[in-house]
Amino acid sequence: MSDTPICSAKGCRADAVWVLAWNNPKIHTPERRKTWLACEEHREHLSQFLGVRGFLKDVVLLKDWEEASSSATDG
Repeated sequence: MSDTPICSAKGCRADAVWVLAWNNPKIHTPERRKTWLACEEHREHLSQFLGVRGFLKDVVLLKDWEEASSSATDG
């Protein structure tokens, strides 16, 4: 079993490369961010799914997201 995060697309078992940060403004506060993970193949599809609903806030490389998260908790 690998510790590598996997893509959030249904049925996909590929390693995640991207983080799609989103929120549903009807139920989340503006600063709240939920995340989906995406492989290269599913990044565009998942981004479009969230974007068409007005939920997508940011798309970031997983390694950059992890670096930003760890530096935020190190301080």
